Amino acid sequence: MTVLILALVAGAFVGLALGSLGAGGSILTVPALIYLLGFSPAEATTASLVIVIITSLTALLAQARAGQVRWRAGLLFAAAGLVPAAAAGTLSAHLPATVLTLAFAALAVLAAVRMLRRGAPCGSGRVSAPRAAGAGAGLGAVTGFLGVGGGFLAVPALVAVLAVPMSAAVGTSLLVVVANALVALAARAATATTLDWTLIMPFTATAILGAWDGRRLAAKVSPVALQRVFGGMLLVVAVAMGIGALL
Repeated sequence: MTVLILALVAGAFVGLALGSLGAGGSILTVPALIYLLGFSPAEATTASLVIVIITSLTALLAQARAGQVRWRAGLLFAAAGLVPAAAAGTLSAHLPATVLTLAFAALAVLAAVRMLRRGAPCGSGRVSAPRAAGAGAGLGAVTGFLGVGGGFLAVPALVAVLAVPMSAAVGTSLLVVVANALVALAARAATATTLDWTLIMPFTATAILGAWDGRRLAAKVSPVALQRVFGGMLLVVAVAMGIGALL
């Protein structure tokens, strides 16, 4: 199996996860780029930002057409994360590969645990400006540092902190993700990290196509079952990454 075919297959799987779960699927991108396509951690986290921007923007447009985006809440939340995203993006490009891998593995464990837990986040009914700023800054830092969309963190934060209805939380989180990822990618533009576009673009294309199949899958399979399947797989990947980084 050639590297190109691996890129196509991996992209389709990531898209399937994104489409079926709505959030949390993009965290599979970095390990796929590292362990299947041979990217270094720095290259993978930068390439992941490109993939996250394109796939999230595509999904955002679909959510906007359906009226499932709260633009004001999303822009306010994103604004708090722009400076942390830029700072973390610059810092990430200068850290050792082991540090990046361990940090990503820790985040992946958190994402897996969230997927494996049942139930949806509940809004508090009150909007707290300090909490919203803190949550937005934290998400921006995670996006800039590790090159992930962070939708699995953004969705519950939007619901609990900004009182965004769950029906609009996924669409609104995509707006936040795109804004943070664009800033983080711009911060890395001056680094020496090179990107293999011959693998990134096929990966992105099949991720977009896979997301459509994921949405159809979500309509037929229990969301709890999907979360458990992907959560279990992500937990295995996270543990393997952590062990590999320490050996």
